[in-house]
Amino acid sequence: MAAQDDDGQAVVPGPTPFEQLGGETAVRALVDRFYDLMDLEPAYAVLRAAHGSTLDDARDKLFWFLCGWLGGPSHYIERFGHPRLRARHLPFSIGQQERDEWLACMFQAMQEREVPAALRERLETSFFQTADWMRNRAG
Repeated sequence: MAAQDDDGQAVVPGPTPFEQLGGETAVRALVDRFYDLMDLEPAYAVLRAAHGSTLDDARDKLFWFLCGWLGGPSHYIERFGHPRLRARHLPFSIGQQERDEWLACMFQAMQEREVPAALRERLETSFFQTADWMRNRAG
């Protein structure tokens, strides 16, 4: 049975954020730009230092995660099970600076990849809530 609104009319769900972005190709481009910026921009030096010598593994994991988180294929879950984001990030020291650099880097990547404004604003809110929840130290 289809979902209905208050007047009993069928509600047709809109496209997912994954679809709005343009699917896997667009999510991969966003993730790649995010990590390219992290690697190139001095403003993200603390964040970059937390990622070790190579970003390849992180690129893949964020791509797989974002596909599912945005409403597309569950690549991450198929490979690793439930994301357990906070638990998986506990070994890393994440404070306000790391959170803010991650957010600034992702926001810049979304702007450069020309994510539509309404979707970008929605994602910025969700990314902030998630990134803030990931903090595991003061400061």
